[in-house]
Amino acid sequence: MSEHARTPLPISGEAPERSRLHRPLLWFAAAMAIFALVSAGGILLDDRTLLGAPIWSKPFKFAVSFVAYALSLAWMLSLLPRGRRAGWWAGTVVTAASAIEMVLITLQVIRGRQSHFNHSTPFDNAVFQAMGGTVAVLWTGALVIAVLLLRARFLDRATAWAVRLSSLIALAGAAVGFLMVRPTPDQLTATDPPIVGAHSVGVPDGGPALPVTGWAATGGDLRIAHFFGMHALQLIPLLLLVLAALAPRFPRLADPAVRLRLVLTASAAYTAAFALLTWQALRGLPLLHPDTATLTAAATLAVLTAATTLLSLRTRTPAPASPPEPGAGTPSTPRPSRTTSA
Repeated sequence: MSEHARTPLPISGEAPERSRLHRPLLWFAAAMAIFALVSAGGILLDDRTLLGAPIWSKPFKFAVSFVAYALSLAWMLSLLPRGRRAGWWAGTVVTAASAIEMVLITLQVIRGRQSHFNHSTPFDNAVFQAMGGTVAVLWTGALVIAVLLLRARFLDRATAWAVRLSSLIALAGAAVGFLMVRPTPDQLTATDPPIVGAHSVGVPDGGPALPVTGWAATGGDLRIAHFFGMHALQLIPLLLLVLAALAPRFPRLADPAVRLRLVLTASAAYTAAFALLTWQALRGLPLLHPDTATLTAAATLAVLTAATTLLSLRTRTPAPASPPEPGAGTPSTPRPSRTTSA
């Protein structure tokens, strides 16, 4: 058996016990799964719309996203060898803030009001300000978890960097939401505008949208980078699991150095793609209609990622021992020379 075949695969030896999984996050994920079904029923049965979309589409999307987010954080917290108490409290803070966020979003759906950026009445303004506070608390809790993961030591280096880098990229993705609260040029010129902030750039919210996602089809949309960045928390660790599943068929992937290089390459490419999506949205460009500069940057990123991936797959093979020259026998111990007495 080769040395690589004996190397532990990613996350092996680190599978969390059920008792180590963060219970509040697991319960929250279960509640959001149920609420996603309720919201889906609302989409089918409630014919009200908001900004051109079914009024229950926002809580449905948030619920599905929170399921993936909570499960990912619960798994990552279970990997911590130290700082579990701090991790438990940070996870609990994230759970509480997320739950309050969902309650406020649902409240506004029931009232038939816009939840985000709404300053039209004192109550609507208070709801949005409370939502902003919960988002800040949620982001801070996630930051604490990211710091704990950065300081933790793992048995497998690929696992370590997958969870560390995915948590940092997810933090950056969540931070895109703070860009959405900035007033648009039209709102800056208006007197006491009822809506301050937008997720679309260059076009008003509620215009022509892409199917299913609801993202702006004729202008930039910061929700794209927000979504893409936050779901690094699932996609990068998922890549590691795929590498582990393929390792028995492709022995090269069993090399821990190869897995580490692939994780680092994927994380760098993911970060660059996230930055590219943010840049595209901030310039008011639709996702499906990029300009020449965006296409050039995307093509460059694709070429660099492909080249780096090929380099990452290279393994160091130990140099074979040099064979003895033909006719050369086993070296013998030299005999002591005879001396002739004078």
